[in-house]
Order: sequence, then structure tokens, then C-alpha cells
Amino acid sequence: MWSMKLIQSTVAIAAFVVAVALPASSADAQVQKVLRASMSTDGPKTLDPVRGSTTYDNRCCSQLYQTLLQYKYLVRPEELEPLLLAEMPEISDDGLIWRFTLRRGILFHDDECFPGGKGRELVARDVFYSWKRLADPEYRYKNFWLFKGAIVGFDEYKDAQAARVDAGGEFEYDAPVEGFRLINDFEFEVTLKRAVRQFQWKLAMFQTAIVPREAVEFHGDRFNRHPVGTGPFVMRDERDWELGKSLVLYRNPNYMADYYPNEWTPEDVAAGLTSAVGTRLPIADKLEIDFFVEANPQWLEFSVGNKDFTTVPDFGFEDSFNKRTKELKRSWRNKGIRHVKLPLLDFIFRGFNMEDPLVGGYEPEKKALRQAISLCMDWDELNEDLYWGTTQIYDGPIPPSLDGYPEGGHAPINYRGPDYERAREKLREAGYTVVDGKVIDLPRIEFYTSRGAISEKNVQQLERNLAEVGIKIKANLVDFSTLIEAVDNKKAPFFSFAWSSDYPDAENNLALFYSPNVSPGSNHYNYSRPEYDEMYERCITMPPGPERTALYIEMRDMVIEDTPFVGSLGRTRYYVIHPWLKNFKPTETFYNYFKYLDVDMNDPKRPR
Repeated sequence: MWSMKLIQSTVAIAAFVVAVALPASSADAQVQKVLRASMSTDGPKTLDPVRGSTTYDNRCCSQLYQTLLQYKYLVRPEELEPLLLAEMPEISDDGLIWRFTLRRGILFHDDECFPGGKGRELVARDVFYSWKRLADPEYRYKNFWLFKGAIVGFDEYKDAQAARVDAGGEFEYDAPVEGFRLINDFEFEVTLKRAVRQFQWKLAMFQTAIVPREAVEFHGDRFNRHPVGTGPFVMRDERDWELGKSLVLYRNPNYMADYYPNEWTPEDVAAGLTSAVGTRLPIADKLEIDFFVEANPQWLEFSVGNKDFTTVPDFGFEDSFNKRTKELKRSWRNKGIRHVKLPLLDFIFRGFNMEDPLVGGYEPEKKALRQAISLCMDWDELNEDLYWGTTQIYDGPIPPSLDGYPEGGHAPINYRGPDYERAREKLREAGYTVVDGKVIDLPRIEFYTSRGAISEKNVQQLERNLAEVGIKIKANLVDFSTLIEAVDNKKAPFFSFAWSSDYPDAENNLALFYSPNVSPGSNHYNYSRPEYDEMYERCITMPPGPERTALYIEMRDMVIEDTPFVGSLGRTRYYVIHPWLKNFKPTETFYNYFKYLDVDMNDPKRPR
């Protein structure tokens, strides 16, 4: 009945946090190797995986918490491997029953929530408890979309508990879920409703990380910033997270037996990424992560050697790269700095709230307004001015390299601009009056985006493009955390940010338009079409092949026609790395890679 199945995937995660009660003198004495990193944001919103949704939440939580599976660090294309599991899950021949065996001897971080302050061993019931938190209305079902409709009895459990809480009762974590079967302390089974192939990838997503019940109940609302997990790093106390500014994490002294990998791609040898094979993880003793809303100070900190690596901002290309060759200038290479180009599974867009009375709706005239806005956008100008011509422009929500990506980036149905005359025609179809090429009776549209130099340029270009036909916006440039809050609460009629695919399957991007995933879930557009939902529910059980690809294309083109977003653009990320940082292979598919990094503290080029 049983067969072992290797699972591949892509996810997002990485960064910095966990709470453990180490005496300051003891912790400081252990600090020898210090990693100095940065994030282009005001920081994570939360250090609780069940509350998290952004890349920044992912990066930080992944250092503190662990999932059942992880990505192989050096292997490309990406493959999954056991992390908290002793082996890959066994899957029944019909794909419905998944059997898991946990590694023994994995300890939660030391914390006052445990007897004597000593972290206890991870056991199977912790997995079920952690996943049941997704169904708790206290967390607004923010990440329940990951398992919605997937596990036998889990949706019913969620609904029954919601009714119980609404009636004034307590959420019952001990109530059974039909599809969860505890075999013993280290073995358990999960039964799926359908053979959903994407379930494998969910097991490496940070929102499904395992937490101890004692910590959640002991710390209550403080657990949001008092993390207790099994990850390679810990947060010494809550003061080590200075909101909006920085995070400091320390090596977990009780981290499980985990070692630098012995699998790699051929180019990793020349890049010096294989010399640490067999080294006990984590290698660094301390992580210092600073948050930068503005790119200028972040770039300066790297330039003077105060950060070990960074991504290159738009203005940084002129400093460091040859515009024609897109290669690092000799003056930078002479400092020992190297660079890596990383094409992203990237979906940069400007989205609409489909429930908004002005820009939402599915009637022909409502679609026509959004299509008019789309036809005003000059993505080529955006690419050249903000990204040095390094991005890929494409139609629809499916990024390059995935099934359903339109050939050459152009879909048969598209509203790609700039085509201002066609935009004016669409405004008339929408019922507005256009005089001398300008619409005169369309209210100003509220637009939300995150603060930062590139966002300000982005807004200026957007305003300039829309002004060609008389459309006006009111731009709200806010901290990223405020932006996400506005989108989650359906308060942003028109907004802009990026989605990085969690794994290399277009289903992940198509799930963004599945109606059960509306805000605060991943369907930030609050898009709802019954026929689209029916197609999505069919595609998740289909094996890769021409039939599934054809369905992906049909769904892609339906979304393009309805225009719940304007896009799209896929970035190539440029990383620059100082010579004293070792073992760094940039990725934005997963974020638990800090445990692999080493730093030569004696490098004479490294500032003391």
C-alpha cells in the first residue's frame, strides 16, 4: 500500500528570532562569529508563524521555528528534504494517507513556560496543535487557506469551533479532527480529502511551523513577540527585537544535530560553497539584523562594510555595475566583492479590491474602468527607470518558467499599455465622460503602497501615466506593515506590492484568486468567480501535463479579462557579497539559510 515519494518545492522564509532565558554574561561569552544582515522594510509584523504572511515575517520566523520539511540548501532545481521528520513522508498509493515519523531528541528552546525553564522534546501532538491554530478565530483564519478543503474533517472542525466561540465557549484544541491520527509520540497520519499534490509544499511553509502549546498559553498575546520554537537561533529576550529598527538573535545552544549539506550543483564548487560539508549548524554565534525603510542608508552600510551582503537598489546599479554588461565594476571586484544574479518567481502588480464600490465589481462597465487603468501603464518605462532593464514584463499572474506562463510574455488576451486611445475608449465604456482626451467625472482613486525611494518613483510614474487620460489618484505611502493591514482589512481600493511564489507551481499564483482565500487570506483582491473556483478545485488534483497546463491558461486568461490587478513584472535580484561572508548562495524560495552561513572575523577587509 505504501510508497516513499520524494517531494520537491519552493517556499519562502528566513531571518532572525526566538526567546530563551540565557544569562547575559553566558550569551555574550559565546559570541564569536557575528553575521550582520539587513532587511528592506520596517521589519516583521509578527514572530508568530500562524499570524505571519509577508516575506519579512517568513524570514524572521524561519530562524526561530522549523517545519516538517525544508529545501535542500544548494540543490537546484529545488528539492525538499526532512527537517523535523526522520524521513520523507510515506504516501499511500491513492495519495490520500500521509504517514509521518518525527526525529527524536529535538528540543524546544529553553523558556520559562516549561518546568525548570528547560525546553522539552518535540512530539507528534505538537504538530496537530500547531496546525489547529490555523483554525482558531483568534488568528482571523489568516493562513487557514493553506489547508482549506485539504484534510478530512479539518474544515468541519474549524466551523464547529467557530460556532462554539460565537456562542461564548472556548476553542477546543483537544477536540478531534477526523483526518488527524496520532499513532504514538513520534508517528502520526494525515488523511487528505483529495490527492492534492501541492500538500507536499505546504509542509515547508513557515506558517505550518511547529510551536509548543505551553508557550502560547503561558505568554498569551506576548507570544507574538516572545517566540519559542526549535530553530537554530533564539531571541535572548524581548528587548532584542526593537520594533521597526532591528533584531538580534543568538545560536540555539540546544539545537538538534544538523549539518552542512553534502549535495550541491557543479557550479557550487567553484563558488567555494562545498568546503563546509559536515560542519555542525548553525555556524554563526549571533545574528544582527537591521531594518531599513529607505534604501540609501542600507546601501551605505553595505558599502562601508557594516553589512555582510545586500541586494542592489535601483540607484546602486550606477555605483557598482556596468549598465551595458550588467557585470560588477572592477573597482568593486578589487575589494573582493562578488555578485549573484537571481531570477525570481516574481509577480509584481498593482491590485484592485474587487469589493470596492468604485474600482471593484464584475459588470462590463466595472471591468472597463480597470482595463482603462491597465492600458495606461508603461511597464517598459518602469523596467528601465527603476530596475535598469533587468526585469521580465509579462501578462497575467503566472511568472516565467512555470506552466501557464504566456509564450514570450504576451497572452492572447491582454490590456498591456501604454495605449492611451484604447484607455479612453474603455473609460467611455465604463460610463465616464472624456473631454479633450481627459476623463472629467471619475472620482480620485485611493492608492496604497509602501514607503521608500523606489516606491516614490513608482508613484510618480503611475500618476504621470494616468494623467494622460485624466485619471487621478490619492497616493498613500505607508510602512509595509500598515499597507498589509489596509489590504487585509479591505481598506485599500488600489494597491501595490509583490508576490513571490511559495513553490514552483503556477497553482500557487492561481490560488491568489480563489474566493475562499479572500482577505485576510492570500486573495488580496477579494476576487470571486464561481466558474474560476470550479476550475481551481479541478486543477489541484491534476498531475502535470498538457491537460493541466491548458486549464492553467484558461484560468490565467479569465483573470486577465476581469482585471483584478494590473501587471505583471518579474525581477532579477542582484546580490552583492563581501569576501568574509562564506557559504552564501542567495535564494528567495526559502529563508532558513542563515544557519549555513559563516563569517571570517579575521578578514583584514572586515571592519571591526
